[in-house]
Amino acid sequence: QVTLVESGGGSVQAGGSLRLSCATSGFTFSVWCMAWFRQAPGKEREEIASVPLRGSGTYVDDVKGRFTISRDNRKNTLYLQMNSLKPEDTAMYFCAARPCLRSWTDSGYWGQGTQVTVSS
Repeated sequence: QVTLVESGGGSVQAGGSLRLSCATSGFTFSVWCMAWFRQAPGKEREEIASVPLRGSGTYVDDVKGRFTISRDNRKNTLYLQMNSLKPEDTAMYFCAARPCLRSWTDSGYWGQGTQVTVSS
């Protein structure tokens, strides 16, 4: 079955950096669309970064220029490099996967999440 396992979260001070990883199995990683979502307390889960099969990632404005999404198709692993972290980045971060021709609603898979806490 599809399995996504995030790691790399933690507590950092504002301005710091973290690198999240997502180890995957159970599907053909190289031909699935991948993304990172986050959910802050009291807020809905939101997609913050996605990466196509080839090419550069796309980002929501809140993280653009600070976060970088990447994928290693040899290792079946997704990454999120987070720099210049702000307290408002505090959230549970989720790795997500779906067949590229399907929607997140219909065919998305998510990991259990990794907590990121940024203190001022």
